[in-house]
Amino acid sequence: MYVCLCHAITDTQIKNAVSQGDSSLADVKKRLGVAAQCGKCARMAVQIIQNQLEREPNYYEVA
Repeated sequence: MYVCLCHAITDTQIKNAVSQGDSSLADVKKRLGVAAQCGKCARMAVQIIQNQLEREPNYYEVA
């Protein structure tokens, strides 16, 4: 599903960014550009990030 229409970013792309070590909206924003223009997608992006972090451990935080 498209989360950020301004930059055509999907929920899958956000989940993949979290899998690669991103753990906050700021991290995902740097990587993908989500919530960088109008910002209407920020709340949904944060929910997806939090859900993904709960589902899989973030090994990058340990190191």
